[in-house]
Amino acid sequence: MKLKTPTLKNLAVQAVAGMNSNNNSGSKHMAYFGYGKIAAIAGTLALSMSWGVSAALGQTVLTVTHSSPADSHFGEAAIAFKQSLEAQTEGAINVVIQRLDNEREALESVQFGTQECAIVSAGPLGNFVPETRVLDVPFLFDGYEHARGVLDGETGQELLALFPRYGLEGVAWMENGFRNLTTGSKSIASPDDLVGMKIRTMENPIHIAAWQAAGVLPTPMAFSELPPALQQGTVDGQENPIPVILANNLDMMQQHLYLTRHVYSPGIFACNPDFVAGLDEQQQAALKTSGAFAAAANRKRVEKDELVGIETLRDRGIDIVEIDDIQAYRDAMASAYADFEAEFGAERLQAIRDWSAE
Repeated sequence: MKLKTPTLKNLAVQAVAGMNSNNNSGSKHMAYFGYGKIAAIAGTLALSMSWGVSAALGQTVLTVTHSSPADSHFGEAAIAFKQSLEAQTEGAINVVIQRLDNEREALESVQFGTQECAIVSAGPLGNFVPETRVLDVPFLFDGYEHARGVLDGETGQELLALFPRYGLEGVAWMENGFRNLTTGSKSIASPDDLVGMKIRTMENPIHIAAWQAAGVLPTPMAFSELPPALQQGTVDGQENPIPVILANNLDMMQQHLYLTRHVYSPGIFACNPDFVAGLDEQQQAALKTSGAFAAAANRKRVEKDELVGIETLRDRGIDIVEIDDIQAYRDAMASAYADFEAEFGAERLQAIRDWSAE
């Protein structure tokens, strides 16, 4: 009879439930015990049980989460990763794909070891690996060739090398694409019309500072909170790449899409370093090549969404505005650049801007 391996997450929840069953404070105690305690228990279980259990059954389970539907740029990346890694390891590693909209929680779970890997946007990543915030500076990249060249080159690899000191293993760069602004009933003719508007941003200090410079009232929140915020009118608008808007039907909650392309939004495929270290050399190599395979599938889908997505969104009824004077948006955010140069170095920013294909 084939045994079913219990997941670490389930073991942790069962352990907490057992504690609460002997405690008279009931559900309040469970709420207080909370996510952090569950993560701590699961982390302990990971150290003592994870690879021992999987080794006994001849299979290692790798859970990877992402914040988008299966039919999306992140969804296709996860599927490509699963197919590649399971094939290369001949089934010794079983990849389980799950959706988790809160990307900050996903990265925390990877750090704690309660899940093995995650594909997330770079927005919350800066709160874990501060050096990556340099990629969030507005109007830093001219296009996809430029952005991908930087990430695939020296700068991107130097940043990935910093991940382990923060409890993460950077496997491969992904991407969401270039971010564009959307609004509900309020329309925009120039950056001046943005003054005083509440625009949802990612939980990212660089994005927040840039929008504040433009006179916006940035409202940072997790992606999972965005749809209800748009529906309830808590915010006047939001900004996201075309693939994200398309995959999550954000156009159904907005009336206007402005092709500002103000920030290139990378993604990251990150894993728990202890989990990676527990794999043998061949499995580690397969993990790395499968990450690259996932990145290629991700970029291909982004290109497809960019090519047909705008027309698809227009057909679905949203008003699409191509920005003729993009310099006006650069100028609106310009007062924040001095702080960005102080934080990241003027020479480093200029080196990224000056990248060219050899």
